[in-house]
Amino acid sequence: MLSYDVIIVGAGGAGMMAALNASEDKSLKVACLSKIFPTRSHTGAAQGGINAAMGYRDENDSPESHFRDTVKGSDFLADQDAVEFFTSNMPKVISELDYFGVPFSRDENGNIAQRPFGGASSPRTCYSADKTGHVILHALYEQCLKNGVKFHNDWHLLSISVNEGKFEGIVTMDIRSGEIHSIQAKSVVIATGGFGRVYWSRTTNAINMTGDGTAACFEAGIPLKDPEFVQFHPTGLASTGVLLSEACRGEGGYLINKDGERFMARYAPGKMELGPRDLVSRAIETEIKEGRGFGEGMGSYVLMDLRHLGEKKIMERLPQVRELAMEFEGVDLIKEPVPIRPSCHYTMGGIHVSDYRTCSTPIEGIHAAGECCSVSIHGANRLGGNSVADVVLFGKYAGIGARESAKKRGFSSIEKLMAEATEWTEKFKTIREKTNGINMFKIRDELAETMWNHVGIFRTEAEMEVAYEKVSRLIEDYEFATIGDSSERYNMAFLNYVEIGNILKLAKAIALGALNRKESRGSHARADYPERDDNNFLKHTLIYKDGDQYRLEYSPVKITKYQPEERKY
Repeated sequence: MLSYDVIIVGAGGAGMMAALNASEDKSLKVACLSKIFPTRSHTGAAQGGINAAMGYRDENDSPESHFRDTVKGSDFLADQDAVEFFTSNMPKVISELDYFGVPFSRDENGNIAQRPFGGASSPRTCYSADKTGHVILHALYEQCLKNGVKFHNDWHLLSISVNEGKFEGIVTMDIRSGEIHSIQAKSVVIATGGFGRVYWSRTTNAINMTGDGTAACFEAGIPLKDPEFVQFHPTGLASTGVLLSEACRGEGGYLINKDGERFMARYAPGKMELGPRDLVSRAIETEIKEGRGFGEGMGSYVLMDLRHLGEKKIMERLPQVRELAMEFEGVDLIKEPVPIRPSCHYTMGGIHVSDYRTCSTPIEGIHAAGECCSVSIHGANRLGGNSVADVVLFGKYAGIGARESAKKRGFSSIEKLMAEATEWTEKFKTIREKTNGINMFKIRDELAETMWNHVGIFRTEAEMEVAYEKVSRLIEDYEFATIGDSSERYNMAFLNYVEIGNILKLAKAIALGALNRKESRGSHARADYPERDDNNFLKHTLIYKDGDQYRLEYSPVKITKYQPEERKY
């Protein structure tokens, strides 16, 4: 059995930042486990940039302005003590990344370049062309190697072992060999990313974004916080959902309907295309619903026009975006507008983090960082540029928190951990031998269609009740699923099976939280409750899993400086 002082699950921006900071103490044995190669993690899909009030482009910008913008963007559901901690520490973290060798784009004075992003009062998004996440991943991986972090690549998290409220270790699979391993550890950082694949066929998320760590924590007894808040990015490519960065609008792109009209003047006259994502997504869907879009049904779209920016600017600042449009839509955006439609992009909710300074959860020894969890700094809607900032900043503090946990805690007993590993070994054997049952991909595809149609950009009680019942039935069907692959090594079908189980659990929580939040706030837009209701719902949803039963509770939002007001742009 393997054993480490600190184990990090996930090797994206949050995971590697956590590993790097945990490994600063050379007396600790630190490992990072990832189901793909670290530099292929989903942080690499973050194109547009990372927010910090550096003041290079606007000397009047400040962490306080970033704080205010983030709280307003969250529709006042963010915990303000956590947001202030986040915005005041971000400039330091950007300097650290710069020191690590991240090749940021530069302005004419040699300072890190900054661009405007949606919902921000100043251009504070630092960037490296449109490959910001990609270059941050590579720099962090180099630093982790330098610090001696042990990487287990192509290893998949199966479960987290908790005994009498204390963390014992994790059960994992080595994908290459098919062996099930138990790993004992004093502390863990869960940094497994979001779970946008709940909306399987209409998401900007990579195919492996299935909420593995979030679901494992949920099973282990940690509640999900605010799972109903799912962000839909306004500019997914029409036919695939692949992301076109907010940098397109940050650099001055226009959104156009079939009448050739810049329709954002109707919805956010002050900010136009740089309104927050939830507002812009709803505007696009409204244009389509009211017949001002192109195409029909799931093939409907509006256009994003960047031609006026000129070839030089596009090639200098948006080269990857152009490449994606050409590859997936057959459109060269230097010469013509590109068809776009909102696509599930980000999960504001996730594992309940109870202390933002250490990223600890209610279970001793378990920490979490990044999109898999809710600190909560994004509340009901995340601003563009705050996600990469979130992963590196809270990844850092999760690593420090786990490092301190490991120093305080000894290894726990391993009886339950070993029993869980045996259970998984038996499960793997049984499912490989099963020949009759329901095709697991039919379950996955029905889930995606159900969630997009009934718990999507616009929501109603009747539709969400349908979704809740359907998802509950699909969870029952899952018990009879077959994978159609009897191999032991590289059994990707088994991994798909585990991932589908995870997104089913999380989809049910999304539907339950959304059904019970009888208001519209941020990304959660209800036609039957169109107004925000601070009297009854200025609070966080907490959903617990007790066996097969889901239990709903609420907790207060922390308000320090900014009282809720109507959110206008």
